[in-house]
Parts: sequence; C-alpha cells; structure tokens
Amino acid sequence: MSPFGGWGLLSAFLALLCCTGSGEEAFEVRMWPEQLMVESGESQVINCSTTCTQPNAGGLETTLHKTLLEEQAQWKLYEVFNISQDTDVICHFTCSGKQESRSLNVSVFYPPKQVLLKLWPTLVAVGKSFTIQCRVPSVAPLEGLTVTLLRGSEIVYNQTFVGTTLSPQEAMVTHNTTAHREDDRHNFSCRAEMDLRSRGGDLVHSVSDPQALDVYEPAQDSQTVIIITVVSVLLFLFVTSVLLCFVFGQQWHQRRTGTYGVQAAWRRLRWAYRA
Repeated sequence: MSPFGGWGLLSAFLALLCCTGSGEEAFEVRMWPEQLMVESGESQVINCSTTCTQPNAGGLETTLHKTLLEEQAQWKLYEVFNISQDTDVICHFTCSGKQESRSLNVSVFYPPKQVLLKLWPTLVAVGKSFTIQCRVPSVAPLEGLTVTLLRGSEIVYNQTFVGTTLSPQEAMVTHNTTAHREDDRHNFSCRAEMDLRSRGGDLVHSVSDPQALDVYEPAQDSQTVIIITVVSVLLFLFVTSVLLCFVFGQQWHQRRTGTYGVQAAWRRLRWAYRA
C-alpha cells in the first residue's frame, strides 16, 4: 500500500468524524417570557424557539389547554388558557436526532381587588387618638405587597409584607394616631400595591374608597368640670351659711332688745305705783 493510500484513509476517517460532529452540533432552546406570573384564570402567549436552523420536531408540553397561534421553522407561538395554579410548561426541539428542552415555571397571583378602610371612632376630639385599619382580602403572594395609609396625599403609615405562601389570604394593617384640627379637611384612604416585576409580573395596585374623619374642639375636661362644680357648691354653701348666720343674729338681737324694753317699762310702772 502506498503512503498516499494511508493518508487517504485517514482523511476519509477525519471527514467522517467532522460530518458526524456537525450533524450533532449543539443548539439551544429558548422561551419567552423567561419568567411568568399571571393572575389566576388568565391566558398567556408563550414563544418557543431554537438556534437549530432545521429542527426535525418541536413543541410545547403542558397540562393546560393550549393553541398553536403561529409557527416558523425555528419558532412556535402558543397561547395557554385558564391558568389557575402554579405549573411548569416545557418547550422542546429535536435537531439531527438530538433533543433539547427548556422549562418555564408559571406562577399565579391574586391581586388586591378589594381594599377596605375603616376609621374608628369617626367622631373624635382634637388631641384624642383614633384607629385606622386597612384590610386587603384574598391576596397572594404577600411577599412584595405594600399597604399604605394616606391622609390626602400624605403618607401616615405603610407596611411591606413578607412571606412565601402562595395561597390567597387577608392582609391587614392597623395604626393608631392622634387627631389634629386639620384632619377634618382631608379624606383618609388606603393603597395596596403589589410589585411582581422581579418575578415576571407587573406593578399592580388598588385604592380604597375615601373616608372622612369628623374632628371637633373638646369641651372642658370632665375632671376640671367636676372641680369647678364642687368649688361652686362649696362657695354657695359658705355664702348661704354666712347669710343665715347674719339673719338669725339680727332676729336674736331684736328679740333680746324687745324683752329688755318690756322689763324696763314694767319696772317703771311699779316704781310709779309705789310712789
């Protein structure tokens, strides 16, 4: 065998390896969006794509109801319906006998549809305390939920919740504060804001109906009223007793003076008779 024949066999072998390697060239599978959080019961469009130029097969695997909206050689566009719980969807493509896939976790959230504000008491004196309570029922996840109590546009108090529970639950904020004279010129309200942007969602918010607080200037303190009343009664009794003493003294003096006069007259008559 000539040396050129050996080189020919080696070249043919390398060419075979090269062709085999290129046929199994690595490719990627991509999904958009990369993160997904949707409101319970909503639908969502999902795109599956690949870097393989001529994939043999591909698709989207999910337990949800789906519809293929449009497709080209390297991508497929689906719509999935009625997403009511957290689930995974899988996008896959086969290229030259090799299959690659990518998984997307779909999370469900329950937005703050109701925000309920309560003030008590609704009639309060200046300087006295009252309570502001805000309730947000059936909301999830609590993580990223901020509840803000407002007087007009001024923030009175806010609270950001933590927790990873995904089932809907009630969030409640209670705050005690002091009434001021200007409080009756502003409406109180509550804003619930859910920030889902880090998890593939949006910024969702809702505001309560406004509530008015009636503020009045307080009358004199009850303790002060009691003290003034007692002092007034004692003063009245003192003046009355002085007047009574004066009246009784005058009467006693008159009676005594009258008695002495009668006795003197009787003595004069007796002396006159003897004479």
